[in-house]
Amino acid sequence: MSNNMKYGALIIERSEFDILKELLALSRHYKDEIYKASVSKLQEQMLTAKILKSDKIPEDNIRLNSTVTIKSEFDVERTYKIVTPDNADLRDQKVSILAPLGLALFGHAEGDEIRWKFPVGERIIKIVKVIQQPILKNKRYDKQYSGAS
Repeated sequence: MSNNMKYGALIIERSEFDILKELLALSRHYKDEIYKASVSKLQEQMLTAKILKSDKIPEDNIRLNSTVTIKSEFDVERTYKIVTPDNADLRDQKVSILAPLGLALFGHAEGDEIRWKFPVGERIIKIVKVIQQPILKNKRYDKQYSGAS
């Protein structure tokens, strides 16, 4: 679990919680052990998450489309945008919510320190800054991941 959580638990917006549950259910067939460990850890944290309406989510909370600046334990700063899997593009600093980094960051807040297992080993990352972007309802995404045909 996290070393330091500003709000004591993950904070997740109600509709994003549902989207995330669906994505995690679809991802259970993945074979990669690090990925499976990340999914399990996030699912465990979701059990105690605070599920709030959009207007109650703190501005510094990481959610879909948040731009997040993190600092590694080696003092390297990087900035990423947390996106849905179909919008991920690491060359453009867009990290999928289902990538180990996306799974680690989602629901956390500015100032949190997270201990997480990544493909390169267990690391501690600190969330330095969170900037929110307007969230647009994406009908194609909803159909693609809802299981509806």
